[in-house]
Amino acid sequence: MKLLAFSDLHLARARAADLVVASAEADLVVGAGDFCNARQGLAEAMELLSDITAPMVMVAGNAESADELRAAAPANAHVLHGNGVTIEGVTFWGLGGGVPETPFGAWSWDLSEEDAEALLEPCERADVLVTHSPPKGLGDLTSTGLSVGSTAIRAAIERLQPKLSLFGHVHEAWGARGQIGRTDCANLGPMANFFEVSND
Repeated sequence: MKLLAFSDLHLARARAADLVVASAEADLVVGAGDFCNARQGLAEAMELLSDITAPMVMVAGNAESADELRAAAPANAHVLHGNGVTIEGVTFWGLGGGVPETPFGAWSWDLSEEDAEALLEPCERADVLVTHSPPKGLGDLTSTGLSVGSTAIRAAIERLQPKLSLFGHVHEAWGARGQIGRTDCANLGPMANFFEVSND
């Protein structure tokens, strides 16, 4: 399966147009949260992506909640938050929100590490783990060098060893890649990132 994956679109029209064009080359599209800005403009963000015809897997960011995303997402999208879906033999598991809690204020949709751990605990298998927040220690450095990733997400990666861990959230770390055990990890950003994943 060929995946196109992105995060942190934040209503950027030119970025969305590039993603729509790139989606023609993909079997499935992954959106790892923050489609809009501070809980505003989600319907517009979904409209910008409406010409994507491939199946989609989405998680909410901290700029929108899972419930808001479920209500706004197109019919070809699976919105995941503490649950999974298997498509053509590839199992995706998703977790949205800012983990741990951010300093951004009341608009930010955040989860504690304990809440994230509880939502990830039922997962027994994931070929692709899609989260908005990065795992602690990989793709999570701010411009001041602070590591703001999630210990719960890292623990889930170490336990499940998915083929891919895809996330965003920390803008300064867009494009960062690395491995945790056998898992290839990527902080996506709002550009076209392509991955191949098998169903074996």
